[in-house]
Amino acid sequence: MASTFDSLDWSLVRAYLAVAETGSLSAAARKLGASQPTVGRQVQAMEEALGAVLFHRRARGMVLTEMGGVLLAPARAMRDAAGALALTAAGVSDSMAGTVRVTASVFASHHVLPPIIARIRAAEPEIAIELAPSDETENLLFREADIAVRMYRPTQLDVITKHLGDIELGLYGSPDLFARYGRPTCQAELERIPFVGYDRSERIIRGFREAGWHVDRDFFKVRCDSQTAYWELVRAGCGLGFASKLVAARDPLLEEVDLGIPIPSLPVWLTAHETMRRTPRVRRVYQMLGEGLSDLFS
Repeated sequence: MASTFDSLDWSLVRAYLAVAETGSLSAAARKLGASQPTVGRQVQAMEEALGAVLFHRRARGMVLTEMGGVLLAPARAMRDAAGALALTAAGVSDSMAGTVRVTASVFASHHVLPPIIARIRAAEPEIAIELAPSDETENLLFREADIAVRMYRPTQLDVITKHLGDIELGLYGSPDLFARYGRPTCQAELERIPFVGYDRSERIIRGFREAGWHVDRDFFKVRCDSQTAYWELVRAGCGLGFASKLVAARDPLLEEVDLGIPIPSLPVWLTAHETMRRTPRVRRVYQMLGEGLSDLFS
């Protein structure tokens, strides 16, 4: 006779894991692309199947019980096995027809990838492309994406990576901003002009400090972590900001401030799981993405 564990539905375990890792039903629902009531029912069904309470329901979220914590490691192992099974099955497909899911930052998805994807679709009409703009790290093992465009070197095991080049960054402002504050002609004059900064990320603050400017979060009077919104704030004249020279050069509403100050570049890496890389359609999209992005640096 099969035990409760043998017959446990993977969808229930998946819901339990999502809640455990995000801390709430609403966040888990967003992660899974499901409704909050559905995730709640799945967690309850798993608790009933196991005869154990897995979460304490708090006003600010869900907290694992002792039993819920004990099950976390084996549930993650189950997820790893399910991901490996799906990858192995997908990797043996020899058909060019099908879907390839690509993830990249919101900014790159908006400003860089669309013309490259258009060329892929023209060359390979049997391949459907799903573009997943995200500033979070999508997991290639669990098929959240087949290919990822990263601005850092991935360290995940069992992935193939290729360094395509480096994006040069520049300092930019709008004509309205310069009309109000004047156009800076030396580094010292930058101190009288506002900057747009990040909200929770400290990347810009670290860059300033490495350049010898000891600023803190309050130095930036307008702050935003969304790269696309950050770009629009700079364009609107909220302050000076940093942007890709490749993209900013095409924007008539931005003017570069080049004072000879070195600004670190962003590396671009193309990544795919080694199993999916052997699938013809993934291999083809990987190749064409690499070619299209590499052309930007030539």
